[in-house]
Amino acid sequence: MLIDPRQPSQQEILPLYTAAACAELDRLVIAAGTPGFKLMQKAASSAWQLLDKRWPNTDCINVFCGGGNNGGDGLLLALYAAQAGKQVRLWLAVNPSSYKNEAAQAWQAVVAYGLQPETGDPCQVEFTAKEVLVDALLGIGLKGEVRGQLRAWINAINAAPSQVFALDAPSGLLVDTGQPAGLAVEADLTLTFIALKAGLFTGLGVDLCGEVRLSNLGITASDWPVAPNAYLQQNNQISPLPARKKNNHKGSHGRLLIIGGLTGMGGAALITAQAALRTGAGMVKVLTIAEHLAAFLATQPEIMVEALAANSKTQLEEQIKAAFSWADVLAIGPGLGQSQLAKQLWQLSFQFTGPMLVDADALNLWAKGLVPPAKGQRVITPHPGEAARLLHKTQIEDLADRLVLATDLALTTQSVALLKGAGSLVVDYSPAGVKQPIICPFGNPGMGVAGMGDLLSGCIAALMAQGLTAYEAAQEGMKIHALAGDLAAGNQPRGLLPTDLLPFLRELVN
Repeated sequence: MLIDPRQPSQQEILPLYTAAACAELDRLVIAAGTPGFKLMQKAASSAWQLLDKRWPNTDCINVFCGGGNNGGDGLLLALYAAQAGKQVRLWLAVNPSSYKNEAAQAWQAVVAYGLQPETGDPCQVEFTAKEVLVDALLGIGLKGEVRGQLRAWINAINAAPSQVFALDAPSGLLVDTGQPAGLAVEADLTLTFIALKAGLFTGLGVDLCGEVRLSNLGITASDWPVAPNAYLQQNNQISPLPARKKNNHKGSHGRLLIIGGLTGMGGAALITAQAALRTGAGMVKVLTIAEHLAAFLATQPEIMVEALAANSKTQLEEQIKAAFSWADVLAIGPGLGQSQLAKQLWQLSFQFTGPMLVDADALNLWAKGLVPPAKGQRVITPHPGEAARLLHKTQIEDLADRLVLATDLALTTQSVALLKGAGSLVVDYSPAGVKQPIICPFGNPGMGVAGMGDLLSGCIAALMAQGLTAYEAAQEGMKIHALAGDLAAGNQPRGLLPTDLLPFLRELVN
């Protein structure tokens, strides 16, 4: 069965598995009586069908086979394509005498048919845009960095103008982390087998895989004693928000207080407030500096905006105390800066006892040692740079595994952690421990623009104000934000603005 993970599904989330778990699933299924070669035939057959459907008029199919079972999948795909009358060129990165077990059976089938491997060097071949290159070099079992001849072949594949189809995973991609092992194939389409893997949907894996499809080879992973390590959100309906009764009023839908938008950064708090209103918060109040009041009222008069009593510590404390008694939820950080006033506001926020969202410079102040008390109903939304500062990590390799990074964030800050970026993910926190990450496969490159994170903060804070828990709000806010970005961008992501998403937020929450 072929599955498109980005299309609507009956399941709200799909399980994701590590490379080791997939290998164990494969072993268990074979031990239970399904021949390994039959699974390889299913994999190659599903790959051939998908290739033929996607590129029915290709001039030539070039299949690059390494050793092991991934190479065996490629051998059988080449065989099926040749049997269908397609022009096939077979490139072997290993001596065929090294094939073992199922891969050796696949090679015997290729030899029996009379399909001969190419003897030249693919690095010297000028592939065309009308050809398809099939990557079956390494699969998901890679240990260590890509080396030797395989580096040259991967570079040749990436340099070609042809479409690239990867089997199981682009060669060189570490499917547990979404990072390349020094170098990886850049595929246009990836067909992964048995189960989905987290690294296909986060980090650099998002770009390296292209579109992702799953062929489960008739195996239902949940039927076997192998646990997933993460979950993938699905493009079905947004989880229902609390129903609105006819006699509800503005106070019934949550009162959100936003603190931020200091000198030069008023737009950040404004975007957060606009997003909160469009996501359904009943009342939104912003505490900002006096210079920004006119712009707030002119842009969005529905926002309650108040000037901070910045010149008197006592008046500021009284003002914050009154605002906290009014608010159901607090969002602090968008446009906050790191001035002395910002530090005061951040430290005063420690007194708030309700659900809280922390973003942007509030996170940077936290990382500098202004650490708030432990708190359960709290969401943090760092990008990778802010995450590194919070965890005091300076080495790139320490940031490579986004699942581990998000889990460390949740544990260290005792908060629900949403790590932004391609393949954003959420990790829950409770005193009993953390839950497995939830990854969002939606969103687009157009969303890489200033203000998108502020918009996300408004979405999540508004959902908390309407009664969702911090974990529920982080998951749903992440999904609504990404889907709104896709709807707003269409096929024109370049030049997308955060405010372009506002009408789609309203559409999605309804």
